[in-house]
Amino acid sequence: MLVDHNIDWDITTGLTTYPDALQRMEALQGAIRDDNARELIWLLEHPPLYTSGTSADPAELLSQRFPVYDTGRGGRYTYHGPGQRVGYVLLDLARHGKDVRCYVHALEGWVINALGHFGIEARRAEGRIGIWCDTPNGQEAKIGAIGVRIRKWVTMHGFAVNISPDLSHFAGIVPCGISEFPVTSLAALGIDATLSDFDAALLSTFPDFFNSLAKTGENCTDAPS
Repeated sequence: MLVDHNIDWDITTGLTTYPDALQRMEALQGAIRDDNARELIWLLEHPPLYTSGTSADPAELLSQRFPVYDTGRGGRYTYHGPGQRVGYVLLDLARHGKDVRCYVHALEGWVINALGHFGIEARRAEGRIGIWCDTPNGQEAKIGAIGVRIRKWVTMHGFAVNISPDLSHFAGIVPCGISEFPVTSLAALGIDATLSDFDAALLSTFPDFFNSLAKTGENCTDAPS
């Protein structure tokens, strides 16, 4: 799928193994950096697995029920599995603004805006990584994860949003090192949505995300989500 003249979209059906995904990301990251290759938004699903970021604490891996992969991205332990939309974002920030903080803020805002299409009032939470919302009983819960890795201004990794995964699979880790809050999903919130539905929301909110990357040098955290 071609959305922007410089950025391709690939929506992969079925389950993509993490090693295969990582190999593709690393190869494309190098090609973008060295050969001016086209940038990519890649939407996919993984089989059940855990990934560890550069700040992962081994004590927060509670079970090795599923394979565990080191990623090189920021953050701690994260679960990926069927029913979760993973978005890998490979962009050259040298083309869009060399500001890592604004990039992460824009990525968060993109997910928040997409969730808004389903009536979810998602938000950032100061001092906590990820995307958050309230459950029907008023409890705050995590619905999405953010983790990026940037080499020579080219991004990889991205976000993961819980559409309808098996939430019991998160019990094998302390998600992102935060134990006092649960995880949730669109399905757990009573929202009947498919991965394709969420992809459509990402597509419709992409222009705002793309435009917000140009806020380098401004106070991007003061900009609307």
